[in-house]
Amino acid sequence: MPLAVVTDPPPLFTNADGVVRVGKTRVTLDTVVTAFLEGATAEEIVEQYPSLQLSDIYSVIGYYLRHQAEVDNYLKIRQQRAAKVRQENERCFNPIGIRDRLLARQFQQESS
Repeated sequence: MPLAVVTDPPPLFTNADGVVRVGKTRVTLDTVVTAFLEGATAEEIVEQYPSLQLSDIYSVIGYYLRHQAEVDNYLKIRQQRAAKVRQENERCFNPIGIRDRLLARQFQQESS
């Protein structure tokens, strides 16, 4: 009996916010691709994110390798948005001295 070769689509889903997630998890495409680019194997990635299936990780890596330019562009846009949000948050919530403020608040709560 001949082998029926079937091509499965990559387990990537875009949520309402435009974030691409892997399988039915909250793990993002960004996370898997970044780990892969940093040298992690699919097995190491599944150890770090046990909600993922090993076959899904291999599929995502394969998708990335076949569509590298599109994925890199998506990742670049995500990084730009993250930087913008970080700047807006820092403008609203000054991070300078936050450790001292938190420690003072903790001390005050413990003293009460």
